Amino acid sequence: MTEENLPQAQPEQPEAPKKPAPKKKPKKDPRAKLYKPDTPLILASSPHFHGQTSVPRIMWNVVAALVPATVLAVVYFQWAAVGIILASVVSALAAEAVVNRIKNESFTIPDGSALITGLLLALTLPPSFSIGGAVLGSVFAIVVGKHFFGGLGYNIFNPALLGRAFLQASFPVPMTTWTWPLTARYSDVDGVTAATPLGLFKFEQVTSEIGGLLTGNISGSLGETSAIAIFIGGIYLLIRKYADWRIPTSFLLSVFLISGIFWLISPESYPTPVFQLLSGGLMLGAFFMATDMVTSPVTAKGTWIFGACAGFVLVIIRLFGGLPEGVMYSILLMNAFTPLINRYTRPKFFGEVSA
Repeated sequence: MTEENLPQAQPEQPEAPKKPAPKKKPKKDPRAKLYKPDTPLILASSPHFHGQTSVPRIMWNVVAALVPATVLAVVYFQWAAVGIILASVVSALAAEAVVNRIKNESFTIPDGSALITGLLLALTLPPSFSIGGAVLGSVFAIVVGKHFFGGLGYNIFNPALLGRAFLQASFPVPMTTWTWPLTARYSDVDGVTAATPLGLFKFEQVTSEIGGLLTGNISGSLGETSAIAIFIGGIYLLIRKYADWRIPTSFLLSVFLISGIFWLISPESYPTPVFQLLSGGLMLGAFFMATDMVTSPVTAKGTWIFGACAGFVLVIIRLFGGLPEGVMYSILLMNAFTPLINRYTRPKFFGEVSA
């Protein structure tokens, strides 16, 4: 076979260019549609608010809401009220500053929380109570009731009520010794000692006039005698949405309904539900202490349960307990149940399945 007959090698054909694979479109991240705030989120302790509202603004609005009750306390009890209020507020502020210094933290006096604690405690004290006792109660409320639990936002119990409970246990006689307002001292009374409307009914079956309960021209603690003054301040807080309306509503409604049932059963033995609402520290407790954002439930259902149970406990103490008043104990008891209420009234997450 000659070379001519040999098969000629075919020249290599250039490979056809490969078509590039089509690019896959990247999947859209569904989180891109979520709201992205302009400012970074700040994690802090309760109370939580959105917008321009801040803790100092809330606290100072509460102070403003307490002005009517404070003014009437000074009008009715004059220098005795001035001395107790000043001693309680100044000692609360001083205790706050000392604790801040000891804990090496920034001063929290400007937020107004210590001022409210001292003022609320003063308004729950009798006009004849000693200045030294007021100072001791305020220091206890700030140091133990507030800072022992971690400070603002961490306390379990209302500090002012905890301070009053401490004074009630330490000085039971001075804490239950009452005087008449200067405008109500007549010739037929001694002008020194008196009984509160609740005490008069419980121990003597005497009902006080509704007019005195409304205006505050009766014996009692400094800031809880005038239902009108407290109601005005409470409505202000509800309008400004600095207090949850469900708590005072359920609290007062529970007291009205439960006490009304007992009154219908035996009108001679039990006071009217209107008397129960206007007497004692119920109004002050319902609007200013039970609504404390830290120690009250955060769920809507929980606030109804909190207020209703507090009202039930209050009526039971008033009608069947050894003391004529029970607002302080009812609120402190429900403060202890607040974490449990929050746990079992938490709304379910979307898609959550019950175990």
